[in-house]
Amino acid sequence: MSPKTRKFKGGVHPNDSKALSASKAITDAPLLDKYTVIAHQNIGAPPEVVVKKGDEVKKGDLLAKAAGFVSVPLHAPTSGTVTLIDKCAGPTGLHVPCIEITADGEDTWGDCLTAIPDWQHAEPTDLKQRVSDAGIVGMGGAGFPSHVKLSPQKPIDTLILNGAECEPYLTADHRLMLEQAEDVVLGAAILARILGLETAIIGVEDNKPDAIDALKAVAGKYNVQVQGLHVNYPQGAEKQLIYALTGREVPIGGLPMDVGCVVQNVASAVAVADAVIKGRPSIERITTVTGEPLVNPGNWRFRLGTPVSKAIELAGGVKYQPAKLLLGGPMMGFAQSSLDVTVMKNTSGILLIPAEQVSQYTSEPCIRCGKCVEVCPMDILPATISQAVENERFDWAAQLNVLACIECGSCSYVCPSHRPLNQHFKRAKAEIMAARRKEQKK
Repeated sequence: MSPKTRKFKGGVHPNDSKALSASKAITDAPLLDKYTVIAHQNIGAPPEVVVKKGDEVKKGDLLAKAAGFVSVPLHAPTSGTVTLIDKCAGPTGLHVPCIEITADGEDTWGDCLTAIPDWQHAEPTDLKQRVSDAGIVGMGGAGFPSHVKLSPQKPIDTLILNGAECEPYLTADHRLMLEQAEDVVLGAAILARILGLETAIIGVEDNKPDAIDALKAVAGKYNVQVQGLHVNYPQGAEKQLIYALTGREVPIGGLPMDVGCVVQNVASAVAVADAVIKGRPSIERITTVTGEPLVNPGNWRFRLGTPVSKAIELAGGVKYQPAKLLLGGPMMGFAQSSLDVTVMKNTSGILLIPAEQVSQYTSEPCIRCGKCVEVCPMDILPATISQAVENERFDWAAQLNVLACIECGSCSYVCPSHRPLNQHFKRAKAEIMAARRKEQKK
């Protein structure tokens, strides 16, 4: 590892459990008879559905158009017929608008986007528009529209690709970097051109040496740098990644562009390469399906709208009944109550947790041990903020910078009193933002 790599404050080292799927090559999931595509898959405004029941669509055809700048379009994962537009189970537990497509079995591409093979000479604005038209979002979990990040209001001198994949169990980005290294690097080069930069940095945790080697083997071709990172959760968090690679600290309440940086996930970079070079919109992603209860954990390339139940079936089903189902990883994932929820653009993992790993605790009073403060990567005061939330003093929580919390869960992970710190912070942030929106309407 380069001596220039820095360690951010705090962090934890949970058992990563990546060995379950790290050696499993990416497998293309077979074409299904039906896909249920959730209509709103991005942070920001939901797109406007442009199809109706009975419409015939081709693979890549527009299902919903962007409804504003912070919004992205949605495209058909295969050819077939729109058989239902209704509400279905979403990953947060709410019922959300969805579009059901019954496949015709032909999987025929429509006339969606035109390839731009000579991207080196294309206008950066045209390339950025392609990212927007393809519906690309942050695929590491956030789902933020990629074209918005590529439209900073401040000067940018550094583009970082996030290949840390610090969340336990998940190996989708690892396999992507290993198997499609040139696509990752090509995507980085295209993103750099959009931003007017000559190079980019790809940061990868040192527990993926084969991926680092694969990227370095092709990086020079596109003038891209590859940097190993200390293994420390949450190394993949934007602000921590920026500090590790550049030494720059994003201020509380600030954004990466405030320190001259733009960060994109490696899977998003591959989606950019596909959109530009092949003219393909974002209709699929690589997802890790893993957990001890599964017969055959692994990494699959799923079309959007693939049911979780089908993903589990492809992984051989279960050896015994799991205690929990999560979308994402164990630190930041969302618990699910139904197998009907479907793969979205930001579904990095489908995780089945065995009963012995799900502990039942009663939250106890804080003992002021300070462990939560030690591990907090944002250098805030989790115990004090939690006390403010319990007393519904959201104004106090705001003064204590709860909005700076990245919801990594490190504080909850180490708390000996088993206090629901992360849940407290999520509630506080929601209450504060709701109050601010209400105030703006006056």
